[in-house]
Amino acid sequence: MAVKIRLARRGRKKAASYDIVVADSRSPRDGRFIEKLGTYNPNTNPASINLDGDRAFYWMMNGAQPTETVRAMLGYRGVLLRRHLQLGVAKGALTQEVADQRFQQWLSDKDAKIEAKKSGLVDTKAEARAAALAAETKVKEARAAALAEKQAAALAAATPAAEAEGSTETAETSAEAAA
Repeated sequence: MAVKIRLARRGRKKAASYDIVVADSRSPRDGRFIEKLGTYNPNTNPASINLDGDRAFYWMMNGAQPTETVRAMLGYRGVLLRRHLQLGVAKGALTQEVADQRFQQWLSDKDAKIEAKKSGLVDTKAEARAAALAAETKVKEARAAALAEKQAAALAAATPAAEAEGSTETAETSAEAAA
């Protein structure tokens, strides 16, 4: 029986999420599986991968073949490196303590990179929001200035007409007073 580690689609239309499963290669994509190892949600940024690394390592050591996408995920989570180091221990190239130390070092570096990416995304989002707010404020101020100019022009146009009417009335009253 050929065993594969692959994705099984879940979720609704245009919002897919996947289960990472161990299944017989002859079973359907979303059909029967042996064990569920975790989930994968590509809709988040960065994509969220929840994976039981120990069980994935167990299945890899027992000959399960991952698909291309799952292989990339296993590499991202360190399962392939752990398998590589364990094969080196089995061959006698290094000791178990050295292999564990290298894996822990890699894992801490990888976690730092992931956190840096997440914080960078949050910072970028905040900067974009601040820039949009500044642009919106600038447009609002420009509209307010244009409206103030328009109102001042209307007031200036109305003021000379009122003065002209007032000067005509003053001329009439002074003419009547003279007569």
